[in-house]
Amino acid sequence: MIGGSIIAVIVLAAVFAPVLAPDDPEKMEMSLRLNGPSWRHPMGTDQFGRDLFTRILFGARISLSVAVIAVALAVVLGVSVGLVSGYYGGLLDLLAQRLVDIFLAFPVLLLAIALVAALGTSPRNVVLALGLVAWTNYARLVRVDVLALKHREFVQAARVSGASDARVILRHILPNVLSPVLVLATLGIGFAIVAESGLSFLGLGVQPPKPSWGWTVAFGTRFLRNAPHLSTFPGIAIMVTVLGFNLLGDGLRDVLDPRSRRR
Repeated sequence: MIGGSIIAVIVLAAVFAPVLAPDDPEKMEMSLRLNGPSWRHPMGTDQFGRDLFTRILFGARISLSVAVIAVALAVVLGVSVGLVSGYYGGLLDLLAQRLVDIFLAFPVLLLAIALVAALGTSPRNVVLALGLVAWTNYARLVRVDVLALKHREFVQAARVSGASDARVILRHILPNVLSPVLVLATLGIGFAIVAESGLSFLGLGVQPPKPSWGWTVAFGTRFLRNAPHLSTFPGIAIMVTVLGFNLLGDGLRDVLDPRSRRR
């Protein structure tokens, strides 16, 4: 409930950012450069006199959209590979698992940095990179469940009744593997937000003047002595958002996994 409430507030703030924001996120006013929090600017201003609260609100739109789309891409790829390799087995399963091993041999963030550096810095390429480095977790999770389900009585009955492989996979197996995938995806959104902020921090993510939590934290490190608010508030935004998704993921796991409820 706490995690869901946090996420609901952040999503609503991102959706209604044009209404809630007191200023334009790209409007510069050098006379207000690096001002601390005040009634007019609750979180202060940045190095160009832009309202930091406004930029954090609009930055939530970018961070959430990049994270959600990247996780959706990873889920589609991973679940598809896991379903096919687990159901058919044999050489196809062997090749799929070796491909998974190759991706897992690289550190996740290092691989994401390499992909973004190769593809170019843009939100679309960040989404593609994060989706390509995260699909392996869903593939392995789904494959294990499919290996256990494909020999169950209801699957055998569907086969005997003449159902095609596609129908068996989509109608009888897929619904039974979605619960753990949903939990993992919820936790994965938190990781994707951190990864996107990390890439922006390194200058490989969202490029200025677009508002970005990671880029704001990175640039704020130059002014830690005289304007610590520039890094503090976007850092808190990242922390609270990731905490919300982690709490929500833990709660969903408790609700959807009967074994955890028995414990």
